[in-house]
Amino acid sequence: MKIILMGPPGVGKGTQGDRLSKRFGINKISTGDLFRYHRNQSTELGILASNYMDKGEYVPDNVTIGMVIESIELPENSKGFILDGFPRTIAQATALDNEIGDSGGIDLVIHMVVDREELIKRLSGRQVCRNCQAPYHTDSAPSKMPGKCDLCGGRLYQREDDRPKVVDNRLGIYSKETEPLVEYYKESGKLTEINADGTPLVVELLLISALNGGN
Repeated sequence: MKIILMGPPGVGKGTQGDRLSKRFGINKISTGDLFRYHRNQSTELGILASNYMDKGEYVPDNVTIGMVIESIELPENSKGFILDGFPRTIAQATALDNEIGDSGGIDLVIHMVVDREELIKRLSGRQVCRNCQAPYHTDSAPSKMPGKCDLCGGRLYQREDDRPKVVDNRLGIYSKETEPLVEYYKESGKLTEINADGTPLVVELLLISALNGGN
């Protein structure tokens, strides 16, 4: 099972990717997680990625493609995977098709849709623990003690790419560069769209229905 979760920043791809990963026993490959790992380790890739991520811009295709393809080729992903945040451009999608075409290609692309106003609200309120990376939200999932992680007591912070001005820029870039992928995957007959404005459980059930062919 090879799945792509598409949608703008804040739509819930990470949350739902984790849920589907546990349910189906296949790994989630998240470009965001990979970039943050390299940035925290101060690798050459991480430093390069930071220059783009902190401005809400996409990391260049050649860097992203190489990193994701390397992950896909790991033995633990031979039975399938869930892609979160990749591909984001036609060039990335073409590179992915070329890489896995011999093994049947992508099975399903799920386009998750939420209103822009809701996306800005979701992203601008996100907080993360500096120690354990546990996620919080000032409105929907606040910590018990303001500014402190419930799990380890670490300090919460807002990522640079979740600040309001950067969020607006990220959504603008998504509309310009990523939405053409909707047409790309529609032509392949592998794309389905769901409304991701509900609770995590409701959205998960919609995703499972889509994976089961709508049944």
